[in-house]
Amino acid sequence: MISLEWVKDYIDIADEDLKELAVKITKAGINIEKVISNTIDNLVIGEVVECVKHPDSDHLHICQVNIGDSTTQIVCGAPNVRTGLKVIVALPGAKLPEFEIKKSKIRGVESNGMLCALCEIGLEEKTEENYNKGLHELDAQAPVGKDPIAYMGLADTLYELDVHKHRNNDCYYHIGFAYEIACILNKKVTLPNDDYKEIDDDINNHFKLEIETTKCPYYLAKMVTNISVGESPEFIKKRLISAGMRPINNVVDISNYVMLEYGQPLHFFDKDKLGNKVLVRDALDNEEITTLDSKVRVLNSNDIVITDGEKAVCIAGVMGGENTEVTENTKNILIESAIFDAVSIRNTASKLNLKSEASVRYGKGLNYEYTLKAINRACHLLEKYANAKILKGMVTYDKVDKSEKKVEFYPEQINKMLGITISSEDMEYELQRLDFPYTIKDNKFIVTIPKRRLDIDPYVNDIAEEIGRLYGYHNLVSTLPVSTTKQGKYVGDVYTRKIISKRLRALGLNECKTYTLTSRDMANTFNYDEKIQKELPNPMSMDKSVIRTTLIPSLINVYEYNKMRKIEDIFIYEIAKTYDNEFNEESKIAILMKGNYLASSWNNAIVKTNFYLIKGIIENLLDYLGFKNRYDFVKSEKPNMHPGICATIRLDRKEIGIVGRVHPSTQKDDVYVAELSLNELRKTNKQLKFKEISKYPSINKDMAFIVDESVESNEIETIIKKSGARLLTDLKVFDVYVGPNVGLGKKSIAYSLTFNSSERTLTDDEVTEVFNKIINDVTSKTNAVLRDK
Repeated sequence: MISLEWVKDYIDIADEDLKELAVKITKAGINIEKVISNTIDNLVIGEVVECVKHPDSDHLHICQVNIGDSTTQIVCGAPNVRTGLKVIVALPGAKLPEFEIKKSKIRGVESNGMLCALCEIGLEEKTEENYNKGLHELDAQAPVGKDPIAYMGLADTLYELDVHKHRNNDCYYHIGFAYEIACILNKKVTLPNDDYKEIDDDINNHFKLEIETTKCPYYLAKMVTNISVGESPEFIKKRLISAGMRPINNVVDISNYVMLEYGQPLHFFDKDKLGNKVLVRDALDNEEITTLDSKVRVLNSNDIVITDGEKAVCIAGVMGGENTEVTENTKNILIESAIFDAVSIRNTASKLNLKSEASVRYGKGLNYEYTLKAINRACHLLEKYANAKILKGMVTYDKVDKSEKKVEFYPEQINKMLGITISSEDMEYELQRLDFPYTIKDNKFIVTIPKRRLDIDPYVNDIAEEIGRLYGYHNLVSTLPVSTTKQGKYVGDVYTRKIISKRLRALGLNECKTYTLTSRDMANTFNYDEKIQKELPNPMSMDKSVIRTTLIPSLINVYEYNKMRKIEDIFIYEIAKTYDNEFNEESKIAILMKGNYLASSWNNAIVKTNFYLIKGIIENLLDYLGFKNRYDFVKSEKPNMHPGICATIRLDRKEIGIVGRVHPSTQKDDVYVAELSLNELRKTNKQLKFKEISKYPSINKDMAFIVDESVESNEIETIIKKSGARLLTDLKVFDVYVGPNVGLGKKSIAYSLTFNSSERTLTDDEVTEVFNKIINDVTSKTNAVLRDK
C-alpha cells in the first residue's frame, strides 16, 4: 500500500489528479489494483449546542448540532454525547464504509444525520472496545463546518499495488515509488533529510563486529544513547496506519517508518542487553531462539543468526529475539542496517512460516546505497523525535560488488525488439525520465543502471522494456513476423514419439497430459521397477511434492476425474518423461482402459475391456513399430496389480513394462493399465520395413487345446509360431474356457490361425501338413489334448 500524502515529501504531485495518475502508472507497467481515498462527502465538523433525553428511550439523546451554515437535529445513542462537544457529523448522502446516511425517524423523532466514532468512518478498526468509547471528541479549536478528516491530518489517497513478482523491491517503498512517478511525470525526486550531530564518544569503544558467514555481504551499525521511549509524532503514526502498520512507540515506529521509506529493514537492539559484541554466523542445527512474538523457533545451518558472540539474539532478515527487545526502559540502542542473502531469507521465512515485512524486502534483494541512507535517516529521526545522542563513527563490514551495470546498444536493436521505430531523440528523452545516466558515442548508447533498480540486468532487452513501457505500449504496432521458412520433419526420438502417439489414437485412445509432480502417496503406488523417488525440498503443495517414476497413478487420477462426471468408457494414454532420485530421465508410454471398446467401426462391434484387449493393443503397437516375433508376455506379480491378471512385457527377453488389471484394493472397478519404456524401444528399434499386402487368398483354421490350468497361452503360442514358420501370418486367441466339460484343473484355449503366401496361392494339402505339425508339436511339448468339440 502506497500513501500519496507520504510520496508528496519526495516529489511534487500537488496539482495532479491522483486517479488519472494511477491510470498513467498502470499503463507504464505498474498495475494499481485500487485507488483508495478516505475523503467522504457530506462529512463535517459539528458542535452540539443542545442535548436532551429522548422521551421514548433511556439511552438516546436528541441533539441540536451546529454544522456551520445551519443547525440540524440528530438523534444519538453514544454515551459521551453532551452539550458543547465538537464531533464528526455525517449528513444525509454521506457514504460510510458500511452504509449510506439518510434522513430517518428514530422512535418517532426526526434525525438528519449521524454523530460518528472513528471506526464508523473507517479510520479505526471496528472492535467492541473502540465502539464502546463512543463519539470521537475533537478539540475545542476544531472549525465548525469544515472537513474533519482534513482537520485531523488524515486525508490521504492510497494506491493498492499488484506488483509483478519479477519487479524488484523498488515498488515496495515510498521513495522507490516516487521515482516511478517521477519518470512518468518527468520530474525529479528529492530525498529526505538525514543529517545529525555526533557526540565525541566513538562506537568502536563500545562495540565489536565479526562476520562468519558468506550470506552477509554488507553490515552497518550505529549506536545511539540516552533515548526517550514514548509516543511517536502524529505524522509518523498516521503514515504507518495508512500503510497498514500499528504504531507502537517512537523508537519501533521510526524503524518501520524508515523501512517503508527506503525499503531497507532496520533492526534496533537494546544495547545494554546485547553486550559489546555482534557475531553474524550460520545457525547451528536445532539452535533455538525466542522471537519477538514470544514463540520458540528451531533453526538449522541454512539459517543466518545475529548473536552476542554466544547466543542468538535475532534471526537475520526475519525477526528479532525477545532477549534484546527494545522496551520503554531502553536507553541505548544499536542500529543494524544490513544486506543478507535473499534466497536464504526466503527459505528461512517459508520454513518457519514467519513472513514479515522485513523478510519480504530482504527476500527481493536490497540496494546497498539505501542501506547506508536508511541508517543515517534513522539516526536523524531518533535525534529529532527520541532525543537520542548519536555516537561518532560507524562499524562497517563491506564485501558488496559495487561495479556498475552498463548496457551498450544501438537504437536499431531497441526498435527491432519492440517492433516499432523510436528515434534516438525519443530514446534519450525516455532515459532522462528514467533517471538512467547515459552517454552516446558513434550512435551507440552506453547506459548506467542505477543501484536502486536491482530488477534490471545489463542486457539490451531489459532496457528495451523500460523504454517501451514509458514510450507507451499502445504505440506498439501489430505486425506479422517475417522470417525464412524451410520444410520441417520429425527425426530421432521425436519421430518415434509421434508415430506411437498416432498409432494409439488410431486404436481409439485419447492422449492425456498430466503433471510430472505428484503426491507422496501416489508416488508409492505402481512402483514396479523399484525406483527411488525424488522429493522436492520446498514443494508448492503436498500433492506436488514428488517427481514421479511411473505414469500409471496419474492416469488413475484422470480416470477418477472422468468417472465422477459419469463417463463410463475411458481409453487414454500418456507419453511423458519420468525421473528417479538421481534425475536419470526415462520416457514412458502408459495406457489405461475401462468400459466398452469399439472394436470395429464398420459393424459397430463392441468388446468389453479385459486383459486380452489391452494386451492386443500392446501387440498391435509393437508390431507396428517392427518388433513382431521379438516380444512376449510373462505372468508376474507387481505392486498394486491383480496377481492373477498381470504380465511383464519383454522385448528380446528384456523387461520393458507391465500390463494387467489394477488390484481391486487399489481400484475396485475393472481398470486395465499398461506401461512401456520408450527408452528401451528406442534402443532396439530398427528401420520400419513395409511389405505389400498379399494378393493371394489366405486360409483360416481354428484349433483348441485342453491343457493344465498352469500352462500359459504364451507358451503354446510360441510353439505354434515356430511350427507354422513363414506360412503362418496371424495367430489369435479367441476363446478360453474353464468348466466341467474340460475337467478339474484343466482349461481350453482356442486359437484362430491364418495361413498366407505373398508368392502364390496355398494348397489345402500344404496348409494341412503345417496344421498337423503344429498340433503334434503342441501336444507333445505341453501334454495338451486337441479338443474335438
